[in-house]
Amino acid sequence: MVSAAQAARTAAWSDLQAISEAERFHEVIAGELVRKAMPSGPHGRAQSRLASRIGGPYDRRPGGRLPGGWWLVTEVEVQLETHEIYRPDVAGWRRERLAELPSKAPMTVRPDWVCEVLSESNARNDLVKKMRGYHRAELPHYWVVDPDLETLTVYRWTADGFLLVLAAERSETVRPEPFDGIELLVGALFGDDEDESP
Repeated sequence: MVSAAQAARTAAWSDLQAISEAERFHEVIAGELVRKAMPSGPHGRAQSRLASRIGGPYDRRPGGRLPGGWWLVTEVEVQLETHEIYRPDVAGWRRERLAELPSKAPMTVRPDWVCEVLSESNARNDLVKKMRGYHRAELPHYWVVDPDLETLTVYRWTADGFLLVLAAERSETVRPEPFDGIELLVGALFGDDEDESP
C-alpha cells in the first residue's frame, strides 16, 4: 500500500520496487504513483489476441517467410523519464535497435511501438497523460484499442504531436503501421474469428 508520505512527493522506480510483486500493478505517471486498472475479460482478451495476431508474424528474427524483426512483450515496466514509468499493455522494439531483450526492470530503452487497451478507469491516463509522455519520448507508433467501442486507433509521432493515421471499427480489415505487412481484422481483437464474416 502507498503511504501518505510517498504520495506527497514525486514517485520514482524505488516506489514501485517497494510494492510487492503480487501487488505491483502500478505505474508512475507525471510523477504520481497510479494503480493500473485491473483488466476486465474484454480488456484481457483484446490484449492477448492483439499480442498473438501481431506477435505471430513479427515477434521473431527477420529473414523468413514472415516479416519478423521485433521483440513484443506484454505488461513490462518501461522507464521513459525519471518520473515516467509505464506498464504498457503491449510494447514492441525493433531488433535492429535492440539486439537483446533486457532481463532487468524497468526497461530503459524507449519502445518503437506501444498499444494500450482502454479500461473505463484508466482511459484518461492512456489518452492524455501517458500519450503526452509517449510523445515527449518520441515513441514512433502508438495504438489504442477500445473494447467498449470495439475500435482500433493508430497514431504516428510527429514533432507537433501524434498524428492520427487510422481509426477502424470492428468490421474492418486493416494494415496498421508499423505492422502493415499483415492484414488485421479489427473484430479479431474482440472475439471474431478471422476465417468467418463478422
